[in-house]
Amino acid sequence: MTGNSTVSTPGSPVPDLDNKHYVLIAISGFTILIIIVLGVIWIKKYRTLTMTIQDLRRGRPLMSVLQAADSPPHLTTMPQLLPLPSSTEPDNPEAPLQRGKTWRNSRLPWRPLPQVPNVKKSDLNLLQLIKAGKEGVFYKAKMTRGTCKGHSAITCKISKEGVTPKQVEMEASIMRKLLYHKNVLQLLDWNSVEEPYVLIMEFVSYGTMRNFLQTQRDRLVSDPELQSLFTIASYHIALAMEHIRSKMIVHCDLALRNIMVSRFPWEVKVAEFGLARDLTRMRSRRSTHKKQRKVLKQERVPLRWYPPEYFRNSYYSFKGDVWAFGIVLWEMQTFGTLPYPNLETSEEVVYQICAGHRNNGPDSCREEIQQIMKDCWREPYTSRPSFTDIVRILENVLENDSDYVDVGSAMGSAIEA
Repeated sequence: MTGNSTVSTPGSPVPDLDNKHYVLIAISGFTILIIIVLGVIWIKKYRTLTMTIQDLRRGRPLMSVLQAADSPPHLTTMPQLLPLPSSTEPDNPEAPLQRGKTWRNSRLPWRPLPQVPNVKKSDLNLLQLIKAGKEGVFYKAKMTRGTCKGHSAITCKISKEGVTPKQVEMEASIMRKLLYHKNVLQLLDWNSVEEPYVLIMEFVSYGTMRNFLQTQRDRLVSDPELQSLFTIASYHIALAMEHIRSKMIVHCDLALRNIMVSRFPWEVKVAEFGLARDLTRMRSRRSTHKKQRKVLKQERVPLRWYPPEYFRNSYYSFKGDVWAFGIVLWEMQTFGTLPYPNLETSEEVVYQICAGHRNNGPDSCREEIQQIMKDCWREPYTSRPSFTDIVRILENVLENDSDYVDVGSAMGSAIEA
């Protein structure tokens, strides 16, 4: 028989490949099954997340979503048998509870909820003006009735005319995200519903550090431990900024006037988050850059505390806060003097900063602090230290301070005893 076809003859060996084929087919089928299951799970997650976002955009409060997510399935299908308590019922009774069975982290917990004002300006007895900012005025105050989360004495920020509820909610959301830190002024409550809008914060004894240093200058200058006190205060400010950085928040308004004093230098607190930005809400570095450029150009910014890259490229990052921290150190050493005191106009300030002009620290400033200032003002901005680096440097300085004592004063005390 001619041709290329082969004919098996009786008794000739036939290759046995059936088992290998079965194994390969089984593995392929199992892999395809896993891919299908993962695809179905991903689609369900995506759909439920989309539904949750739609609910939240319609104004549905977060608590109703979380309560539905925490409920067992049979509770969502039999609400008439096991009703929820009245205090936890959703605002929209027509919204089905089963829609709440979504990914519970879809709503960021620090985002402000739709609010019924718990505190109004009429509930406050304003005692003393702390400072007036471009968006609001800070006061020491007391609650006229009851307390605010256990606090009768508080610090309040009353917004000026023109401030929008969205601005107040943004500031409140950033302060809520920062949670508790001993060196960050804590938010207790807020009112973004009725004007004037109010932020209620923990009480501070001495107001701003700038005002404290100016009023206490004569007493502080005569203190031989003044530089150690300044170093301790600087360390606590750096701790606060390290915490703020860890939460992906850019402060954008770090200055001595925005640092509050409860007990100098051990209890100082970074405040005023009206210009702060939460970078986790921005999708990419490019969108972050564009959004910051748009927002900061629309607002009045503290030019004397801003870095050169902002004036050149409208760019402000964590390294911009590091630059401002160096300005704060200089302000502290000069007892609240305005940076670049010899420059009068904004145009002169911007030109001199971009040309490389820097503030000169006073002769009394210790060498370590002078070096930190210079490091904070390096260019390009990528060469500046992080707040973690600054904290470590200041810890070493404080540790060295504790290793040395004034021999003369110690011997004098011993002789008197």
